[in-house]
Amino acid sequence: MSFDLVLFGGTGDLTWRKLMPALFQAFRHGKLPPGGRILAVARDERSDAEYRAFIREKFNGVEEAKQPSDDEFARFAELLHYRRMDLSQPAHYAGLKQWTEERNADTVVLFLATSPNLFSTICEQLGAAGLNGPHVRVVLEKPLGHDLVSAQEINRIVGATFREEQALRIDHYLGKPAVQNLMALRFGNALFEPLWRRESIANIQITIAESIGVGTRGDFYDTTGALRDMIQNHALQLLTMIAMEPPSTSEADAIRDEKLKVLRSLKPFTAETVTRDVVRGQYKAGTVDGKRVPGYLEEAKVPAGSACETFVALRTEVQSWRWAGVPFYLRTGKRLAARDAQIVVNFREVPHPIFAGTRQANKLVIKLQPEDGLELHLLAAKGGGPAQDGNEVLSPVSLDLDFDKAFPSERVGAYERLLLDAIAGRLNLFVRSDEQEQAWRWVEPILDAWSRDTIGPRAYVAGSWGPAAASALVARDGCVWAEEQ
Repeated sequence: MSFDLVLFGGTGDLTWRKLMPALFQAFRHGKLPPGGRILAVARDERSDAEYRAFIREKFNGVEEAKQPSDDEFARFAELLHYRRMDLSQPAHYAGLKQWTEERNADTVVLFLATSPNLFSTICEQLGAAGLNGPHVRVVLEKPLGHDLVSAQEINRIVGATFREEQALRIDHYLGKPAVQNLMALRFGNALFEPLWRRESIANIQITIAESIGVGTRGDFYDTTGALRDMIQNHALQLLTMIAMEPPSTSEADAIRDEKLKVLRSLKPFTAETVTRDVVRGQYKAGTVDGKRVPGYLEEAKVPAGSACETFVALRTEVQSWRWAGVPFYLRTGKRLAARDAQIVVNFREVPHPIFAGTRQANKLVIKLQPEDGLELHLLAAKGGGPAQDGNEVLSPVSLDLDFDKAFPSERVGAYERLLLDAIAGRLNLFVRSDEQEQAWRWVEPILDAWSRDTIGPRAYVAGSWGPAAASALVARDGCVWAEEQ
């Protein structure tokens, strides 16, 4: 299958930091379809050779195992092309259309790796130039909008140019192997699904923690914040995967229909419940990995006195027969104690303990980063003889599945998987417009309540796990966060 992949924002951070390394890995693994071209477009003037040299230099910053040899890059670079474009000029889109028509590829994928405020302009111009035929797909990178109204406006303009099945809203967390294995775990095995309900599960925790700060992106982050940056998209998508009902088929819309039902079933927030069930924080100076780091307000390009949140923890429920009364805790933050993304499913304790020793409940840990895997925590007898009163003593043990070791030659990164799916037209891991809008609809009461709040975010020390109020949030239900267990 021949394809043309056009990267708008071809010299930007996302392109050289994420997309080009992912495309190279797909090329290295022999998964990139033959007969493809990759075209980067941006405002400055460069030749193909100059752009290839630019990307070659950027590869020096990639982890060593993923760096190309000179021979590998020379072969990969044959796919790379560059074109200068002013995104406001219709003539430049006409030239792009002519470039794609040179060989009439089977598929044209237009990846908008630009600021979201350019999405509307680009899509309108693509439509006017006729670059929206049935063989064309457009990929939209988050954040898609700043609130519900702006998201709806982007979707309106995109929908006026492309059919829904042509518009691929990307959430790279859905491309992570552990998330894909979550579907396999639930719907490909008979073991867990009978237990995947309120009678067996005490609570579910979703954590996306970063040890880094905002770096040089303070001006961008200050207009976004942790709620928009992580909760509205990544964390909610993970929640839907955990809580969805079994779809009737593995087709994209069957899966996305079930995810949408979860979003519509989330308990809505009010001004009162935002105060009670949502914690927002902002990091102050502290120590991370043995190094002193500045607080958020001392970071470059952060406005003085900013009330932007760098941490969010919240409690919600899915109001359905399967999940009624089960707390879902979502947590994300920057400058936390570790880089860690995981889903923890805490099962209920046995109704009547008959063994001595630990009474720790079972739990399933789905690890998303820094490594992918599954841990199942159980209790087992030590086997060292009976304890007092002739009772066996139970101790915690775990079954640990490391996906990198289980599938050493078949691992595909998140962006690599999603780019290959975009080229092939597989939509399962992309977000539909009604999902995206419903997620915005759910977080809007939080944003509204914060806009009227005069207190601001709670301070937490960089290198910690966030404000103490986050621990108090789960303690009200008699729970603790995973690192405290």
